[in-house]
Amino acid sequence: MPRKVILITDGDEYARKAVEHVAAEIGGRCISLSSGNPSSLGGPDIVSLIKKAEKDPVLVMFDDSGLIGEGPGEAALKYVATHPEIEVLGIVAVASNTHMAEWTRVDVCIDRFGELTPKGVDKFGVQEMEFGRIYGDTVYCLDSLNAPIVVGIGDIGKMARRDHYALGAPITKKAVEIILERSGCYDQQE
Repeated sequence: MPRKVILITDGDEYARKAVEHVAAEIGGRCISLSSGNPSSLGGPDIVSLIKKAEKDPVLVMFDDSGLIGEGPGEAALKYVATHPEIEVLGIVAVASNTHMAEWTRVDVCIDRFGELTPKGVDKFGVQEMEFGRIYGDTVYCLDSLNAPIVVGIGDIGKMARRDHYALGAPITKKAVEIILERSGCYDQQE
């Protein structure tokens, strides 16, 4: 049976602490070793760790550290997302301050006040003018993955401290909960 996974396009220390907290809150698991800025583990190593996780959903982080084009985080993300033993429930797409060439379509965004919006958000969680897209540094390949849902948010664990792990990382948690609700897994958790 495929492992149920949520992909997260951020992996710095703030993101790791926030994602670990959210995974514990929802009764899932976080692959902490997938964090890094940039990601240091390759796709096969991450899949191996996912398979060893005690239970689903498994939250996995990927980070390109601002590299333009396909960096190590995106290469690992593509490998994991297309692996036959992995079921991607959804993706939390994290905005960055790059407006170079990398953007992705999103189904919905959550701003730093926890409000759902069809508009994109920036790394601070502030709504932008464009609808249905965010800019980030580990999002270039997301459109090609056919994920069931992509939720855009600002910089995990930050957003003017509104998503800090000490506060429960409420924006990140809400993004994960939306993915779980959409996938039907949220009902199975309770």
